[in-house]
Amino acid sequence: MSELEKYIKTYFGVSNDDLSKISSYFKPVTLKKNDYFLKEGRYCDKLGFVQRGIIREYVLIGDKEVTKWISTSGYFVVDLSSFVFHQTARWNIQALTDCELYVIDQKDYQQIGKVVTRWTELEKLFIAKCFTVLEDRVLTHLSMTAEERYNQLFNFNKELFNQVPLQYLASMLGMTPETLSRLRKKAAG
Repeated sequence: MSELEKYIKTYFGVSNDDLSKISSYFKPVTLKKNDYFLKEGRYCDKLGFVQRGIIREYVLIGDKEVTKWISTSGYFVVDLSSFVFHQTARWNIQALTDCELYVIDQKDYQQIGKVVTRWTELEKLFIAKCFTVLEDRVLTHLSMTAEERYNQLFNFNKELFNQVPLQYLASMLGMTPETLSRLRKKAAG
């Protein structure tokens, strides 16, 4: 069973038959380090699930890159508003390492509802999960200190700190690289 199938089974409790139907629409795709899954200004016509590797979602604000999220195995990558509402993408989605993804294009995504009777319910759960993750991130940024945010991410995924440039992690955590460096030294000391 792939990570995608485990994820769908765990979070949505679908039958094996529905799981097989849903996963059949996803195709394996490989991204090389620095390849883009999506560039801002284009239309997001696909949804990806990270099987292996690390992907960064970021936006350019002036000449500054602001990292929204760093996806690892077991996460979806998509510019949701572009995918759902057919708007131009705001986010750049770029591979930080060589990556293996399962990808579904928008046309096939629409077809799932015709073969899986519970699809509307499952899609609603997926969107709610995305929204909940976003709410949690907002709450974290509003209620935690920089040090608490650093500790939370470090405890959640220590390996990121060895695999991802620190300026991307600092940006995702809402702090300067200097602050992140100071917090790392403090935690190590």
